[in-house]
Amino acid sequence: MDELVFLEVLEELEIAEYNNAGRVAQGFRHIRNPVDELNNEEFQPFLTPKVRNTDLCIHEKVLVALRFFATGSYQNDIGSSWFLGMSQSSVSRSIHEVVNALNQPEVLNRFVKFPQNLGELDAVRLEFYRKYNMPGVIGCIDCTHVAIFPHIQDTLHPEHLYVNRKQYHSINVQLICDSNLKILNVNARYPGSTHDSFIWANSNVQGELRNLHRHGYNNYILLGDSGYPLRTWLMKPFDDEPADGTPEHLYQISQKSIRSIIERCNGVLKMRFRCLFKQRVLHYDPETASKIINACVVLHNLCIEHNLPEVHLGDDSLIDMEIDLGR
Repeated sequence: MDELVFLEVLEELEIAEYNNAGRVAQGFRHIRNPVDELNNEEFQPFLTPKVRNTDLCIHEKVLVALRFFATGSYQNDIGSSWFLGMSQSSVSRSIHEVVNALNQPEVLNRFVKFPQNLGELDAVRLEFYRKYNMPGVIGCIDCTHVAIFPHIQDTLHPEHLYVNRKQYHSINVQLICDSNLKILNVNARYPGSTHDSFIWANSNVQGELRNLHRHGYNNYILLGDSGYPLRTWLMKPFDDEPADGTPEHLYQISQKSIRSIIERCNGVLKMRFRCLFKQRVLHYDPETASKIINACVVLHNLCIEHNLPEVHLGDDSLIDMEIDLGR
């Protein structure tokens, strides 16, 4: 797979399901597969190498998982495709192996990380300022729901906790992104009934920003919607719409405009990896579903780093953005 462009392969695999899938790979023909950046030292040791002739090689396992992430098709659909023609058990093992590999700290923490020092914070802040002319912003925060199959008899994950306010079972996923839609932080551990503000209150990033402000570094802030508590390090819109022409009104417009990038980020993530669509539903236990979400975030950031264009495959209404009017 050294020179294989994985989205080109996915294009062919998508033809049966999406008549317009030919647009997926336009512009990708001469781009080296970004998954190759997951090199031997940090990725392949977590995958079982090929031993017998009937075994899948590591690259084939990666392709199986990529196809599942990108289409959201059930595993038996993948196993029966013309490209693979493999057993259901082989597909299942491949997906689990790749998901676990992408969740290893050596991989996950490399590709999904909040700025680690003042220099990195300043670089992200400067990029926001250049694009949006608002000082101090280092990220935008929001949560999005990823639907999962209810596990009624799971005593470790009580079923009722996963029913969200829209009455379907989900994981409530906190995302923080920069001005380029790169995801700086993902928290996919909480069931769908958990409020966004609770996830934030128990987030490591919350503690890091609080400590920065306690030590006088007050020029680093996140932007969130009205569901979050107002803090000196997290700015939200005014609850009541300010009068036109006032400084408060100008702030309101700017805050909502900049904050919309996290909503766009959610959409891009789900469009690239349709296993996260509400209509698809992850048929896995909550812990595995959380790992799948993390894996998709790693791959999303790889796409951002390699400047891959956003994927547009038709009906944007498929994306469940979990946006409330007026927030």
